Amino acid sequence: MASEFFILGLTTDGKQFRPSDWAERLAGVLACFRPEGSGGRHAHLQFSPYVTPTVVNGIKAVVVNEGLREIQPMAYNFVKEFAKDNKLQVVEACLLPDEKA
Repeated sequence: MASEFFILGLTTDGKQFRPSDWAERLAGVLACFRPEGSGGRHAHLQFSPYVTPTVVNGIKAVVVNEGLREIQPMAYNFVKEFAKDNKLQVVEACLLPDEKA
């Protein structure tokens, strides 16, 4: 099973992180980092499977797959430093697929 962590849109003192679209912006910056051979013709219009925006209990978040570290260590460090610099809560977890899928 893939190892992942969540960057929550809450600071360590519990305040909501702004701007409200921060998760989509962060994931958009890292959209080009993906497994070799994946994505296809419209890959530039999709988020990377390694950095995905989501909502957890009503809070914007980004799910970061540890596989990013293997394909691009600098991008992985960028994400970790982003969370640290902005004092965002980081939770080690794994995103489970929807029951419908």
